[in-house]
Amino acid sequence: MSENGMNDIEPNPVVIIPGVLFWDGLYDGMKQELSRTIPSERIAVVPVSLLDWVGFPPRPELSTNRVMAALDRTIADMQQRFPDKPVRIVAHSGGGTVALVYLLEKEFQGDVYHRRKSVSTLLTLGTPFVTKEYYAKMKTDFIMKHLSDDFFHDCRVVSVVSDAYQGALDKGLIEKVCYHFYMNVVGEGNLAGDGIVPVTSCFLEGAENVTISGIEHLPTPHAKWYGTKEGVEQWVDML
Repeated sequence: MSENGMNDIEPNPVVIIPGVLFWDGLYDGMKQELSRTIPSERIAVVPVSLLDWVGFPPRPELSTNRVMAALDRTIADMQQRFPDKPVRIVAHSGGGTVALVYLLEKEFQGDVYHRRKSVSTLLTLGTPFVTKEYYAKMKTDFIMKHLSDDFFHDCRVVSVVSDAYQGALDKGLIEKVCYHFYMNVVGEGNLAGDGIVPVTSCFLEGAENVTISGIEHLPTPHAKWYGTKEGVEQWVDML
């Protein structure tokens, strides 16, 4: 063990993918928390902006392709910097389905990548794999069409979601708001979830599905979300 408390064995690099409509700067705190156990030079946040998700002129249906391109460049850079070290991907929210589309090595709207062997683990945080939202469903339908048991032999997948908030119409304002968010995702609101997505929507057959507690979905100021100390401590050992 080194003086800074980190294991002397060089850890595999980590690439963080922001969630849909979120940008890379929002994940500086997550990177900082991860650097308590992983050297910061081995952690990279995929450089995406709100424009990547929306497009100009607006073409949100192509957001997955734009973000996959940025993800590919980031992984290529990590491979160059740390040869022979497989990458671990940490993906928040809809970034998790982008990562899985990328790793399936099947053509998606004209683009296909072949770096699955360069990735050892995909850990998703509040990623809905079951959804009725139009643009998200484009990805999840593609995933369900092409995902097979063999995929999990090549890449370990861990789906993490918090059950911090129960949705309900007959309780307080927070429960009512959560109810409507969950309804928008899966068509049912009386469920537990992280305030934006319900736990049930994050279940992916073949993955390691893990429920944690007390953590919120959105990277907002003063929130205990997946990227804060309270959140990272609950999933970092799963990497």
